[in-house]
Amino acid sequence: MRIGLLTEGGYPYATGEARLWCDRLVRGLAHHEFEIYALSRSAHQEEQGWVQLPHQVQRVRTAPLWTPEDDGRTYGRRERRRFALHFKQLVAAICAGDDPDAPERFAAGLYGLAELARDEGGLYAALRSEVAVRALESACRAPGASRAVQAAQVPDFLVFVDQLERALRPLSLDWFEQADGGLGGVDLCHATSGGTAALPGLLAKRFFGVPLLVTEYGVHLRAHYLDRADGRLSVPVRALLAAFHGKLASEVYRQAALITPGNTHARRWQERCGADRAKLRTVYPGMEEERFTAVGEGEDRGDPHTLVWVGRIEPAKDLIALLHAFAEVRKEEPAARLRIFGAPARGPEGATYLAHCRALAAQLFPDEAADALTMGDNPVSFEGIGGPETPEPADAYAAGSVVVLSSVVEGFPLSLVEAMFCGRATVSTDVGAVCEVIGGTGLVVPPRNPRALADTCLALLRDPERRERLGAAARARALELFTVEQNIAAFRSIYLELISHCPVRREAVGHDGEPLPFARPPEARFPGRWTGGAPSWADRPVGVGTTSAEAGR
Repeated sequence: MRIGLLTEGGYPYATGEARLWCDRLVRGLAHHEFEIYALSRSAHQEEQGWVQLPHQVQRVRTAPLWTPEDDGRTYGRRERRRFALHFKQLVAAICAGDDPDAPERFAAGLYGLAELARDEGGLYAALRSEVAVRALESACRAPGASRAVQAAQVPDFLVFVDQLERALRPLSLDWFEQADGGLGGVDLCHATSGGTAALPGLLAKRFFGVPLLVTEYGVHLRAHYLDRADGRLSVPVRALLAAFHGKLASEVYRQAALITPGNTHARRWQERCGADRAKLRTVYPGMEEERFTAVGEGEDRGDPHTLVWVGRIEPAKDLIALLHAFAEVRKEEPAARLRIFGAPARGPEGATYLAHCRALAAQLFPDEAADALTMGDNPVSFEGIGGPETPEPADAYAAGSVVVLSSVVEGFPLSLVEAMFCGRATVSTDVGAVCEVIGGTGLVVPPRNPRALADTCLALLRDPERRERLGAAARARALELFTVEQNIAAFRSIYLELISHCPVRREAVGHDGEPLPFARPPEARFPGRWTGGAPSWADRPVGVGTTSAEAGR
């Protein structure tokens, strides 16, 4: 089977989201062919290059979302009228709020623009033109427009059309061809996130009937809401972007043959955005358990007085509450220590938050010394992973007996799964998919409640037998649900199921006149050397001089 893997800001680039699980998926399904269609998010990401790709990746096509892509194409009068018609449909649906007809208008405008781009060239100049700005202004001022967008002014319109052009850039790409080298030649499109990454899959289904599979381990729309809540954009622009991404998510879910959320928390978001429950199938992300086997199966249960926190240091992780909770722990257990392993989030905000946490730790826990001749020490340490003391993540979890997660916002908590693989007892805040991940193998407290966090940590520090039971149960649960093997097995089954129910309609047909589900028979991709040369049918199109037995039917 030939799979078109659609990514945004990840695989095959060496940095970015979803690159690890995509690489494991591709390597684990070696009997399939993969073509990667990747959208990059920054110049830095492109400068870092690609990961080493396995042999089953037949082709990689990339396009940037971070830089203007002016193709120099200008439209004549007829094309401008056609653009104006479809763009008005699109922005009217975006501004319409809860209008029940908005989804149909949004789809009509989106696919109309896609067909215009396919027939006449790219949309860059048109989407940034005065025609687009005036159409957007009319939609924002129209009766029935949502109150949040009615206050938009010209600067807001300019910012939004710039953001919209970037989001719709896949419509102008040359990826939509019927022959090999385009999405029309694949058997299945697999979008590794919603939003812009899924747009090429929507068009492949629209133009060629290629079935679309959408996987979301973090819901794209939810991430967009969180990212836009910091006030960097005006309220009308944020409202317009939220409406656009909400309508796009609904269309992606409506057209997808199957949607695979990574957890129940993501599944609930997808259902709220209009996803059909019958199309939803939870597939947990797979993680490499081997990295944590030595710690998980070892006899050392870690320092019984040490709490461990692992993750990216940012406000959503609420280390402030953790430090205040640890102050309460120290009052009851003076020997307790807190080791924080992680790096600050990128950008000035991450560095500022780390500095604030360090300052609070120094204020709450002045350096302590046993006597006048001993150097003082702070019971809270901020450490990185990769140094001589902690070369691997597993070493961080091995440093203590209890792992703590203090987040106020969380999707799928990867650090919690790693702690479970290491056989550690955990104390977590009840956010995101935490309860789903740990089941009954860890303790959960409300977020933003340092007192509850402190009491629960104290209970585990004082009860080694309970820590042992919880750690063993956590490791068993992680091995059952969160390994790479279960993830690959799930997608292997899903690929075959989808292609059996949604065959791509091509010229190749069987003897009964029905379309064959694959572009070429499986035998044509036999992963070995044929003795005596390849069989004569291997180079012939299916259905042309090929028996049903030879075609694998």
